[in-house]
Amino acid sequence: MGSDYKHMNDSSLTSSTQPEANRIRQLFDRIAPQYDQINRDMSFGLHQVWKQMAVLWSGAATGMKCVDVCCGSGDLALLLARQVGETGQVVGADFAVEQLAIAAQKTQLSHPHLQARLRWTEADALNLPFEDNSFDAATMAYGLRNLTDIPQGLRELHRVIKPDAKVAILDFHKPTHPLMSQFQQWYLNAVVVPTAEKFGLSEEYAYISPSVDRFPLGHEQMSLAKAAGFTSAIHYPIAGGMMGVLVATK
Repeated sequence: MGSDYKHMNDSSLTSSTQPEANRIRQLFDRIAPQYDQINRDMSFGLHQVWKQMAVLWSGAATGMKCVDVCCGSGDLALLLARQVGETGQVVGADFAVEQLAIAAQKTQLSHPHLQARLRWTEADALNLPFEDNSFDAATMAYGLRNLTDIPQGLRELHRVIKPDAKVAILDFHKPTHPLMSQFQQWYLNAVVVPTAEKFGLSEEYAYISPSVDRFPLGHEQMSLAKAAGFTSAIHYPIAGGMMGVLVATK
């Protein structure tokens, strides 16, 4: 496997032709150069801890073949690559080609020892270009909330992992406790907005607050996962309920 990324033909990107999906792809392409720094600034570096939790909950282990869907600039895929070791394989899949270019460059410059076990693939999360039962584990970070069809995204994750395999999905979550809900709103206004403004990306990051409001709550995500075919699902609130990890087993 190599750190360069593979372009898929248009048939693998069916939802990307829809106006909303195309807008989201263009957004993530635009923010690609600043994406890693913004994530560090907005989470005070904690996003790496949350991503590592998702990797552990996915059940990824030495020698496994894993996929990180909506991989962005590759942080979670790189964590998976460490987890599966020299005998494992990891595919990072995203439909934003500029994000994939950053992921490939970052691997080559900062993690060359992981290159052989990584492959970056341009792919639509709603129509993944992988065979059924291809992967031993799957992850997704901050991607499910942005899909134009969440149930279809879950069905695709279910389709491409093997029986008894797990998927771990990290994303923002709307806290149920009133004080934490107020804190999240303060965080979005006092941290996210100024950080985006600093990078000249206020408009690009304005989508976060309404997307969190629309995103299904933990128990709703569990129901959606079971409706998609998973035999079991559990949602773990983290960061005071402002984040969450959905863990679903095929």
